Amino acid sequence: MYYKDLAGVKVSALGMGNMRLPTTDGNEANIDFEKAQEIIDYAISHGINYFDTAYRYHGGMSEIFIGQALKKYPRESFVIASKFPGHMMEKKGGGVFGFTGMLAGRPDTTVDKLFHDQLERCQVDYFDFYLLHNVSEKSIPFYTDPEINLIDYLLERKKEGKIRHLGFSCHAVYPETIDEFLTRYEGVFEFVKLQLNYLDWKLQDAKTKVEVIRKHGLKINVMEGVRGGKLSVLPEAQMAKLKALRPEDSASRWAFRWLQSLPDIAVVLSGMTTMDQVIENVETFDKPDPVTEEEKAVLAEVADSMLSWVPCTACRYCTEGCPMQLEIPKILSAYNGLKNGDFMTWYDPDKAEPSMDPRRCVGCKACMAICPQNIAIPDIMKEFAGILSDKSQGIPH
Repeated sequence: MYYKDLAGVKVSALGMGNMRLPTTDGNEANIDFEKAQEIIDYAISHGINYFDTAYRYHGGMSEIFIGQALKKYPRESFVIASKFPGHMMEKKGGGVFGFTGMLAGRPDTTVDKLFHDQLERCQVDYFDFYLLHNVSEKSIPFYTDPEINLIDYLLERKKEGKIRHLGFSCHAVYPETIDEFLTRYEGVFEFVKLQLNYLDWKLQDAKTKVEVIRKHGLKINVMEGVRGGKLSVLPEAQMAKLKALRPEDSASRWAFRWLQSLPDIAVVLSGMTTMDQVIENVETFDKPDPVTEEEKAVLAEVADSMLSWVPCTACRYCTEGCPMQLEIPKILSAYNGLKNGDFMTWYDPDKAEPSMDPRRCVGCKACMAICPQNIAIPDIMKEFAGILSDKSQGIPH
């Protein structure tokens, strides 16, 4: 494992994300503690020291798990990052806040109680890195509300030593949003966690977003380096182009090597679900192996051929509020498969599970209100339903 500098802290180039841990039954809240602990132990024994979690990951269980998993290790041997979920909170008056989206139904709380609850769940006295979760056009009104005064509160916790370094994760649509936010709070934040990969370089204008962050002199932590697994399994034609250059490399390794070629990247986070994934990723980050200019050009060609894909990262924010309990990420994946000519895996939609049938979408737009990628999900569901009206076609399964 090689290391980088992030705000004066020596951090592993590969960080462990804790949003996609193994579960016992497919329910995200039911983390398989034994399997997940094995992954954490392997990660630490092979040099990973950066562990990223958040209040809402795994239905609120991620912080609890990571607190237990890291408890047996010396506190100075790892760094831990968590996040304040302001993107899923609303004012109720008197300093009390309720939750929305995937956190709806949780008991009301205060800023101070939530923060200290997180410290307790993670079983630490301080966070090495603490972030505003999902700064975007939708959440900035909350984060900048002078009545809430959240950033001043966090700066006070930083003075107390309960936060060592402050940053934010970002799903903003426009680079200008990031620029305006950083300008408003110049000198407050030390890093930005950004969705970054060779597909989003164009698709979500990540190139310009990176330039904005660099302009403010900040380092970047990468999330969605393989887009929730979408860049780990490429269509055969695209994969053939990569195999022609490096036959032994997986699609995931290509995506991570592309990230290694970018300056100002501190940590590349990977939400590793299986031991095979962590073993391969640790090998990829054993030493820097950035893509060459020729390889970069080929990856650009691969990305261009995929730009018609719906940019879903399977974060599952959308599923909690769906009144029809649709498996929206799976349906969008199916839609992408259809658009890319994946005819061999189709089946009769009338025999599909109800949760996989886009024709059941009622167009309420609850999913759009919470989607970090700002995907027009109801429009896609309507288009998909229209395609499926031809019974000679089916849903990819």
